[in-house]
Amino acid sequence: MQEIERKFLVTDSSYRTQAESSSRIRQGYICSARGRTVRVRIRDEKGFLTIKGPSDEAGLSRYEWERELPLNEAEELFRLCEPGMIDKVRYLVPCGNHVFEVDEFHGENEGLVVAEVELRDVSEPFETPSFLGEEVTGQVKYYNSFLMKEPYSRWK
Repeated sequence: MQEIERKFLVTDSSYRTQAESSSRIRQGYICSARGRTVRVRIRDEKGFLTIKGPSDEAGLSRYEWERELPLNEAEELFRLCEPGMIDKVRYLVPCGNHVFEVDEFHGENEGLVVAEVELRDVSEPFETPSFLGEEVTGQVKYYNSFLMKEPYSRWK
C-alpha cells in the first residue's frame, strides 16, 4: 500500500483540546536503513510490525506494510531492535475531511511536536488547523527512525 502524507511542526498545544482521542506509542527499529525500515510498535496494548520502503523524491509518498501482532510478540521483538526507542503520545485531531496525527515526543525527544496528515493523492487539498507551523515533509531529521539515532535533545 502506498502511503502519502505531509508533516508539519506544531506551534501550540491547542491540538490537545481538539483531539478526539490519544494513545501512548513506544517503538523501536529492527532495521532503520535509509529507504527500508522495519519497525516494532506498541500502541496502548496492541503490537504492530511495519515495513516501509524508500520515500519518493519529495518525501511525500512511500510503500508501507503493517500487521497487528500479539502484545507479547511485539515485546519479544523489541529485544531485536537497534539501540534507541521512540516514546510519544499521539493525538487524533479531526479537521475538515481529514484527521491529523499529532505526535508529542517524550524521553530524549522531549519538546518536539509534529503533526501529519495522510492524503489519497499528493495534490489533495486539506484544511489546516491553527496549530500547524512549518512544513517539514521529506526532512529526514524528523523521521522517527532518525530521531531514534539523533534525538531532538541533541540537536543544536
